[in-house]
Amino acid sequence: MKVLCVAEKPSIAKSLAGILASDGCSNRPGKDKFCRNYDIKYNLPSHGWVDMTITSVRGHLTELDFPERYRGWRSCDAFELFDAPVEVRISKDGELIAANLKQEARRAQVLMIWTDCDREGEHIGSEVVQQCREVNRRIDVRRARFSSIIASQIHNACRNAGQLDWNAAAAVEARQELDLRVGAALTRLQTLDMQHAFAELQSKVVSYGPCQIPALGFVVDQYERVMNFVPEDFWYILVSDKRQMGGPRGEMATVEFKWRRGHLFDEDIVKILHQRCKDDGEAAVTRVQSKPTKKFKPYPLTTVELQKSASRLLRLAPKRILDVAEALYNRGFLSYPRTETDQYDNAFDFRSLIQKQTSDGQWGSYAQGLLDENYERPRNGKKNDKAHPPIHPTAHANNLSGDEQRVYEYVTRRFLGSCSKDAQGKQTNIDIELGGESFGASGLVVHERNYLDVFTYDKWTGNLLPQYEQGETFRPHSITKKKGSTSAPQLLTEADLVSLMDKNGIGTDATIAEHIAKIISREYVVAKPQGKVTYLLPSTLGQGLVEGYNRIDFEKSLSKPLLRRETEYRMQLICDGARTKEETIEESLTEYRAVFLRARSHIRTLIESVGQRFRGEGGQAGGGGGGGSGGSGGGGGGAGPGPSAGPSRPPQSRNAGGGPSSRARQPSEDDDAGDDDDLSDAPRRPPVRPPITSSGGDGSAPECRCGDGAVQKTVAKDGPNKGRRFWCCSKGQNEGSCGYFDWVVDGEAEATTRPARTSANTAPTRPSTSTASSSRTVNAASGPSRSGSSNAKRCDCNLIAPLRTVSKAGANQGRQFWSCAKENASVRCRFFEWTDEQQDEVVDDFDPTPARRGARDTGGGSVATAKRRAPPAGAREGFDVCFRCGESGHWSADCTNDDGGGGGRRAASSTSRGRGGKTAQGRGRGRGGGRAASTSKRKTTSSTSGRGAKRRKS
Repeated sequence: MKVLCVAEKPSIAKSLAGILASDGCSNRPGKDKFCRNYDIKYNLPSHGWVDMTITSVRGHLTELDFPERYRGWRSCDAFELFDAPVEVRISKDGELIAANLKQEARRAQVLMIWTDCDREGEHIGSEVVQQCREVNRRIDVRRARFSSIIASQIHNACRNAGQLDWNAAAAVEARQELDLRVGAALTRLQTLDMQHAFAELQSKVVSYGPCQIPALGFVVDQYERVMNFVPEDFWYILVSDKRQMGGPRGEMATVEFKWRRGHLFDEDIVKILHQRCKDDGEAAVTRVQSKPTKKFKPYPLTTVELQKSASRLLRLAPKRILDVAEALYNRGFLSYPRTETDQYDNAFDFRSLIQKQTSDGQWGSYAQGLLDENYERPRNGKKNDKAHPPIHPTAHANNLSGDEQRVYEYVTRRFLGSCSKDAQGKQTNIDIELGGESFGASGLVVHERNYLDVFTYDKWTGNLLPQYEQGETFRPHSITKKKGSTSAPQLLTEADLVSLMDKNGIGTDATIAEHIAKIISREYVVAKPQGKVTYLLPSTLGQGLVEGYNRIDFEKSLSKPLLRRETEYRMQLICDGARTKEETIEESLTEYRAVFLRARSHIRTLIESVGQRFRGEGGQAGGGGGGGSGGSGGGGGGAGPGPSAGPSRPPQSRNAGGGPSSRARQPSEDDDAGDDDDLSDAPRRPPVRPPITSSGGDGSAPECRCGDGAVQKTVAKDGPNKGRRFWCCSKGQNEGSCGYFDWVVDGEAEATTRPARTSANTAPTRPSTSTASSSRTVNAASGPSRSGSSNAKRCDCNLIAPLRTVSKAGANQGRQFWSCAKENASVRCRFFEWTDEQQDEVVDDFDPTPARRGARDTGGGSVATAKRRAPPAGAREGFDVCFRCGESGHWSADCTNDDGGGGGRRAASSTSRGRGGKTAQGRGRGRGGGRAASTSKRKTTSSTSGRGAKRRKS
């Protein structure tokens, strides 16, 4: 019998042959010059001695793309790419490899797959199977599973080969198709429009990646926190005492007692409390407590932790760390470096691995000590994907250098440290009372360093306190009032970004580093060294893109992690067999279609946001940024002096602020495809559940996407919502928040605005065009209905319009009206209706669109529209106050009181929406390329934005 073994890389094939060959092996060239064929004899249980040929591929054999007629940048409407046919074909690099597989498979009875044991490895195995079965349909397929290139595991995998995981392979196919369609459609949309608008982007690809852009969003969010931070002074009291240490020659030690209140922001109060302490003058020791303490040894090492810790400690980029770890794995020095598991199996052989390290000149004696008496089983973490053990050394390496030596040393020291005992010490806490205020000091003595002796990256030091007795009194050496100020948050490092992406389900443990490298190489983000730390700053282009996405009121923002998190969740459902590939693709594309349509209708908003950054308006960011891999150059440029001094104003990109170009040069036609191909997907990530919200007003806590109960909080910030209660995820953003939010239902009017309860295994479906009420039609692109009530009044955002009452004294006091449900005025639509004027609305029997929306194509308004669109004088709830006239109920851009005098009720005006190149008369919003022009007494304002006349808020 002949067995054909196929590994994922040529180096793995060579190592397999060396281990499995008992009497040596012969090798011959394959059709691809890198993939040789190794012929050996092997004793396979139940088959005896068999002929075995070991060969390899070089990663993926196939690639997914659109047919030729869809590949050109202007070959079709970008929206067609969501439904265009796709084709799978052998890549150019894979043609000779596929031919070699077919040649060897013709004479084989068994095909044994030896690819990496993750989703991507299963998919590569399925590609190998397809090629081999084209020439040998009856070949028996088996799957060898292993985690390390060591003899025991390789022989065990060969003799106990199982079945290929076809569900995991299908999940990869679904992800590839989604990334291709979504990435190509959105990349073409924004690239072509931005090339026309900005000279410096004419040869660039402004790419969209479902993982990269949310990662960019994290960088921009943190940058804005730093930029918007305003330091605030605070004051505190510090008590210090000088006392001789124990022993006849003990030195004088200064003990600082910290205020239990921490600090206060009111200096006058601190002055009073400080004076009380001084007036008292005598401190009483209220508690002296000494107790044993320990510093815990590290958990077993996962891929994410390797990227985070090694990036911080070794000053290497996460991608570089993974590349080095994979090279060490291929050479047999480390176990498989892509794992989410931080628990070892009960039968794991630690002693043999520790024994291999006893010959090392640096930590050999410590390893010997573990074998003698100091060994303790590693702690168990919380994750176990059952696919691979934690990362650990599999062989001793004494001839490494450079980054390989540093990464290997870190992994080995961590492994030995995890097999050690925790560090032991004694902690002393002393509490005193002075002037009615409590203060405390703590000291630490380390008794047994244990794991700290080998894992030298951890530090644990303390200070020894002099002797104090409970109940004694003493006069402090000093009682001082100190001043401090709050400090700005730090910009993100690559390690911080790895942690955020992992907690929010963006990418996989093995692809996170790749996504970070892409947003840096495409100049959306600038890596700025500051001392020994490298911080991430958004470029002007990167910041403009995220701000533009945020200004477009998406149901699920393109710059936030929710969309991609849902995709990863659905991939897991495919792996679990709970959903098919076809169902998952259609479900996700339904969401992205709606997002695409909204992005296209508001593309001017995105362009204006990027333009403002290119012109240097708004906050400051990193270098200008080039926009992607479609062309050379890009004018990145550095940032200012670094985070310690606050991000400074950057140099702008070349030709920044350039006007529209008459002809835009097209990037390479291959650069618009999805750019988030996770070419080395990790084993199964624990599923992230979609949100489950309470559908009724029973007061029970809804369930968020994390599967935990949402927590109730109250708005504390000054504003119209101060004191209002809301539900949100119990985790903070840095802890992996799912982003769930919902207002607490206080009345019947708001109870209908809560989302319908969804199943834990059901994601939103494709929105359909349906009548929401007797006088309104829902646009399919506006997203799913948020309510189960079909008769409720809806605003232009397709949300339930809340019923409000005019509270300001005047002609309209007590009058009720409906208005947009959104709290944020910058994204609120212009919908408004009086409850007592509904009879004025005229509806065409043949047109479901009510008269209050105006004539869509002609720009003609209506009397009914005028009555409903003008917000009421005195309608405080849900509206801002005009800064020009002092009246509430309208924005300054709509104010008709040019002299700035207050008091008058705003004149009614007609509104309409223009489409295409039409010009709409009246104050309204243009759709697409339309222009809305005001005909009021004010100076005429026009805008080419899809948002129409820009409104200025108070």
